[in-house]
Amino acid sequence: MKKPQQLRDHLVAAIPALADNPDRLLIFVEGGGLNGSYRPGLCFEYRYTLELVLTDFAGAPEAVMLPLLQWLTRHQSELLANPSNREKLSFEVDVLSDDLVDLAIKLPLTERMKVYRDEQGNLQLQHLAEPATEGEHADTLAGGALFDAGVLVATLPAITA
Repeated sequence: MKKPQQLRDHLVAAIPALADNPDRLLIFVEGGGLNGSYRPGLCFEYRYTLELVLTDFAGAPEAVMLPLLQWLTRHQSELLANPSNREKLSFEVDVLSDDLVDLAIKLPLTERMKVYRDEQGNLQLQHLAEPATEGEHADTLAGGALFDAGVLVATLPAITA
C-alpha cells in the first residue's frame, strides 16, 4: 500500500507544524479488505479506512483540511466527485486547551493492483494510478501558499502524479 505514505508526505510538506515535528502525525489503517475476483489473473484492490491523528495541533483546521482535499482531488477523487461518498469523510477533535487539539480524520481509500506476466515469463506487480484529474483541477493541483486573513496557514505542494 502506497497511499498512506504518500498522504503523510503531502501533509508534512503542506503543514508548517508538521514540517517542524512530523512525529505528531500518526497514521493507522483500519478495516482493511481485499477485493479480488476469480477472473484470470491476480488483479485486486485494497480497501481500507485510513485514520490520521494530529496530536497537539495548534493550527487552523483549514491548514489540514485543504491539503487533504487537494490530495484527495488527485488520489481518491471519487470521494469528492460522488455526492454519496462525501459523507464518508469524518473527523473528531479532542480539545486539550484553548489553543491545542488532537485531530483525528478518517477516510476510506482504495488502491488497485495489476498482476501481469512480462516477456520473460515473470509475474509483475503494478500499482495502478487513479484516473487523471489534471485537466479540470489543474489549478487545485498546482498548489501554492494558503492564507487566512493574511496569515500563512499552509503551503499546498504541487501534485503532479
